Amino acid sequence: MLHKISLYYFSPTGGTKKAAETFCQEMAGKVEVIDLGVPKQTVREPEGEVVVFAAPVFGGRIPKLVTDKIRKLHGNGKRAVTLAVYGTRAYEDALLELNRAVEGQGFQVAASAALIARHSIVPEVGAGRPDEKDQEEIRDFAKSVLEKLRTSFQGTVKVPGNDPYKEAMNMPATPISLPVCNQCKRCVSICPAEAISISEGMVTTDTEACILCMACTVACPQGARILPPPLQEQMNEKLGALKTVRRENEFYL
Repeated sequence: MLHKISLYYFSPTGGTKKAAETFCQEMAGKVEVIDLGVPKQTVREPEGEVVVFAAPVFGGRIPKLVTDKIRKLHGNGKRAVTLAVYGTRAYEDALLELNRAVEGQGFQVAASAALIARHSIVPEVGAGRPDEKDQEEIRDFAKSVLEKLRTSFQGTVKVPGNDPYKEAMNMPATPISLPVCNQCKRCVSICPAEAISISEGMVTTDTEACILCMACTVACPQGARILPPPLQEQMNEKLGALKTVRRENEFYL
């Protein structure tokens, strides 16, 4: 086990964080945790012996919010592990994009994984994941990474993906607030894109700023934040066939 590891993660609905913490707790006695979703946060440099980057997959890509913050770091040759977490459909170019962003800042990627979590928009897809079986696989992966780190290695980890990347997801819609909203401002404070505001009793979401991460829908204590019903129905129909699919985690050493 390592003494200390640094974890940089973005987990608007919790699945990425759960998977990443399972991995990190098997890797080191101490975990320095940096939440990339905190608005207006100054991203500090990693202190751990190894650095883990964990991000959700949005439409086959890594959210720009994540790559923008990674580009403020200096790897200086530190070894890193990358985790792309997706809701069963596909991760497409996301893991390759994450690796290149990390390597571009001078980190040396020693291992990567594409992990499954509950889908953020259609939670029946991947429901309950990462489950006990997933977590056991993630812990076994961590042990393999530790073994690899004990030996010298060179070159880059090869992961699937295309260059150029597919176009980033762009849905001209945002979550809305139901009449039960009591304007507690929880959604305003938690929104990583700072897209939500309350003025004169109205909750407004900036369509251009919103990244549809669904953090506000999970955090709302009143259950007052939802996708517009027509969009939710569209997504349910599009992804409905995946409700019975159990996609396997993929590991790259």
